[in-house]
Amino acid sequence: MVGMRDVAKEAGVSVSTVSLVVNGTGYVSDDMRAKVEAAMHELHYIPNELARNLYRNRTNTIGVIVPTILHPFFATLTAHLQREFAKRDLKTLLCSTADAATGESEYVNMLQRHMMDGIIMAAHTEHQPDYWTSINRPIVAFDRILGEGVPSVRSDHEAGGRMIARQLIGSGARHVVLVGGPRSQFAEGTTFPTVRYHLTVEQMTAEAGIACDYVEAGSVTDVVAHEATAAAIFQRYPDVDAIVGSDVVAAMALQEAERRGINVPDELQIIAYDGTMAAELAGKRLTMVRQDFAGIAAALAEQMDQQIEAENGSERSGQAGEPSNASESAQPGQVVPVSFIAGETTR
Repeated sequence: MVGMRDVAKEAGVSVSTVSLVVNGTGYVSDDMRAKVEAAMHELHYIPNELARNLYRNRTNTIGVIVPTILHPFFATLTAHLQREFAKRDLKTLLCSTADAATGESEYVNMLQRHMMDGIIMAAHTEHQPDYWTSINRPIVAFDRILGEGVPSVRSDHEAGGRMIARQLIGSGARHVVLVGGPRSQFAEGTTFPTVRYHLTVEQMTAEAGIACDYVEAGSVTDVVAHEATAAAIFQRYPDVDAIVGSDVVAAMALQEAERRGINVPDELQIIAYDGTMAAELAGKRLTMVRQDFAGIAAALAEQMDQQIEAENGSERSGQAGEPSNASESAQPGQVVPVSFIAGETTR
């Protein structure tokens, strides 16, 4: 196997010069670099990636923690994140907490042992904020608040709620049913920013004198239960004339309405919230609030870049004990715009 010593001998330079070229550290003149690169090409030298990463104290791997990839939202988000990190020559290590017994703790341990460079946390956690703030490694939260100093990225859910409410008010809706996760997530101090679109719709429809009820669809990991939830809406609220929920819920509600002979959108309006492929395959073009997955992934990757850069800067300055996720350069709550897409399921 060809090693650095072989390359150094072929190029007529020192092993340390070859190391600087391979690892991209320190100054090497253009002539020296050209000699080393020519020797590497001539000898078909392949750098040892593991050794390079150990030298840099990097793994070039980012952990992504989601509840489940069975749900279209998290499958779509994961695909965009993997694409975004690949642009940065970073690998993605996926953890689906519902599908792995160890959950996020194993990934946090890996992060603390420097087996990955950072974590995108996009799943529910029962750990208290001091757990996350004490890790002192690069962590970026998506659509949740982990604690002071841990940067986060979320969609503009308040704007999404306003878009939905205006559509319903303007079209003369009389009884709206919102479908979402456990109502306990709405408690003061919740870590789930997504509830803000529900709360916004509730407030605006109440002000307009429109009846609005909330139905729990169960855990985001229980996608199958959403079909039963859609059927239960019509039994519980026979006068419902507007349903708002995730793409999966909206698609199920549309299919249930068709089975019951309910005309959409004349008798019933349906609005999806997310904008994944599931909304495109519902049978009709669902009216939706679309989250910008590419924008979300880019924002998360940029925040992660900042965290890793801050950590590397702290280590170079001899302050490795300083929490990298409290860097002043990180934006504590970056908000990504959403868009309203009119389809065939609203008037």
